[in-house]
Amino acid sequence: MFQTPIVWPNVILFILYHAIALQGWYYFITFQTNLRTIFWAGQGITSGVHRLWSHRSYKAKLPLRIFLCLCQTISFQNSIYEWARDHRAHHKFSDTDADPHNIKRGFFFAHMGWLLVRKHPQVKMKGQLIDLSDLENDPVVRFQKKYYHVLAPLCCFVVPTMVPWYFWKENFYVSFCVCMLRYLISLHFTWLVNSAAHLWGFKPYDRFIKPSENQIVAKLTMGEGWHNYHHTFPWDYKAAELDSYNGNLSTAFIDLMAKIGWAYDLKTVPLDVIRKRVLRTGQ
Repeated sequence: MFQTPIVWPNVILFILYHAIALQGWYYFITFQTNLRTIFWAGQGITSGVHRLWSHRSYKAKLPLRIFLCLCQTISFQNSIYEWARDHRAHHKFSDTDADPHNIKRGFFFAHMGWLLVRKHPQVKMKGQLIDLSDLENDPVVRFQKKYYHVLAPLCCFVVPTMVPWYFWKENFYVSFCVCMLRYLISLHFTWLVNSAAHLWGFKPYDRFIKPSENQIVAKLTMGEGWHNYHHTFPWDYKAAELDSYNGNLSTAFIDLMAKIGWAYDLKTVPLDVIRKRVLRTGQ
């Protein structure tokens, strides 16, 4: 039986992150600062590394790819290459030992525990079967991967801390704590898709899989919580069937980019295909 070795440096690091973020929360609720950066960091995950680079659900011109790469770097959730690799493995081997954040190992593991332990051997073995050639051929992805160890701390911590301190005369420590709060909120919102949206909700498209439609997660993640639909039709750029945006700010952002010509070839699922699937496997 596989024994999961704990990665203690990661455990200690996340404890420190949360301790500092708690102080940032105090400064936030006492109206001493704000969290505007969280929206752009979130777009780097949802519209960028998830819908664009992981699923190729639409295409983006170079200016948009650079912008989304910057936003994703601010989020500090691994490089685009690593994030997309793990996410493709998650879809291909969902809820098995080859799934990096297998929900069958419990809520905490799927939420953040998978980052605190060594990967299951199946994750590494099956992960080698994932085609990543499109990522390897993207110069934006290659550049970020090469310099990620410098770019990520700079974009996630240094610049967001220094700008309010230098230009707005914010207290340096307050600025740093709130920066950490923004980072932790962004992480937990992303992790909720892997945990809560794989446990709670309804399954109108495929009742045989774990992912569920979770409206709360959808609101918190700008549209990523319609997870039963997404796992059934992962190539849809909307990641949801809903005609209205209904909190799906990521879809609204991509539509805006399409209007100005920066996003194109947006993939969707025909309504008749959705209806047939609902009748065949829906809850």
